[in-house]
Amino acid sequence: MPSPTQAQAQALASIEILDAEAHHMPSVQAIYSRYVLHDLCSFEEEAPSVDEMQARRADVLARGLPYLVAVKDGEVAGYAYAGPYRSRSAYRHTVEDSIYVAEGLQGHGIGRALLQELIRRCTGSGFTQMVAVIGNSANAGSQRVHQGLGFETVGVLRNVGFKFGQWVDTVLMQRALR
Repeated sequence: MPSPTQAQAQALASIEILDAEAHHMPSVQAIYSRYVLHDLCSFEEEAPSVDEMQARRADVLARGLPYLVAVKDGEVAGYAYAGPYRSRSAYRHTVEDSIYVAEGLQGHGIGRALLQELIRRCTGSGFTQMVAVIGNSANAGSQRVHQGLGFETVGVLRNVGFKFGQWVDTVLMQRALR
């Protein structure tokens, strides 16, 4: 796995990866809302409320899965969590990751740091596979972050979403955790 650049390493020195707490969720909601309203990486079309984001976090935690924030200079710079890949019991050993970085902070290694910690925690919890379902096949940054941490592209689902008046693909990437 390639290591972060020197600039990324310096930027990461001031980043803390923490368990997300209730007081982080307004910032998490603000980060996610920007993606929902202005980007193709999320297929949601209406931004969820802070209360809805709190409920989603509670669901992730109730399943024993990690929900993390990256904090830089006291502010939430990004977040990530693992959720069940699918609801049927045969998928119980596989998780799906989600990562979002605050506007203007992409490309500084924050997503990578969040994903590394997510992988570490999910591996330690006994999960065997992690899947990334990356909205928008043009989302090269997310694909690079995942590839740099051992994910392989296993497929593209063409034209499965329709947002902002256009059809959108998803890229499926996968990584063994053991």
